[in-house]
Amino acid sequence: MKNKAILAGLWVDHQEAFLVTLTESGEQIQHIESGVQKQERRLGRPPGETTPVSIASGEVPPDDVREREYQDHLARYYDKILPHLQSAAEVLILGPGEAKMELKKRLTHIRAGAPRLALQAADKMTLPQIVAQVRHYFHQEAPRGRGVQGAIPKPSTQVHYA
Repeated sequence: MKNKAILAGLWVDHQEAFLVTLTESGEQIQHIESGVQKQERRLGRPPGETTPVSIASGEVPPDDVREREYQDHLARYYDKILPHLQSAAEVLILGPGEAKMELKKRLTHIRAGAPRLALQAADKMTLPQIVAQVRHYFHQEAPRGRGVQGAIPKPSTQVHYA
């Protein structure tokens, strides 16, 4: 893309991210896994156990320790994503839940001159749907002979610019 700004789209949740960078010849796609486990409830039984865990015995770490570990792990995950967005002039961030806002906050906090960001709520999407949505958002057609299969999901009415 000679003399063109780099455009990127990212579908992200707390478990994984799919990064789509648009190029003249198509797109580059990268998959990044977080390794973050969903937080389990502190009270009750561990999976597969019939005996309740004794909180007083110290078998379960306090909520604040678990939450801090979880947030630290998410921060490392977002830090794995950020270098892939370094050269982007504009980024569309898609996904369900809070991960979009958390990544946006981290990106604008860490990187001065952050790219222009747009956020859209989106449920779980297939890779072709993610690519199609990114192309649709940036008004980019797929290169001839290499169309993206899958329906373009209905865009969210919520678009936030940073």
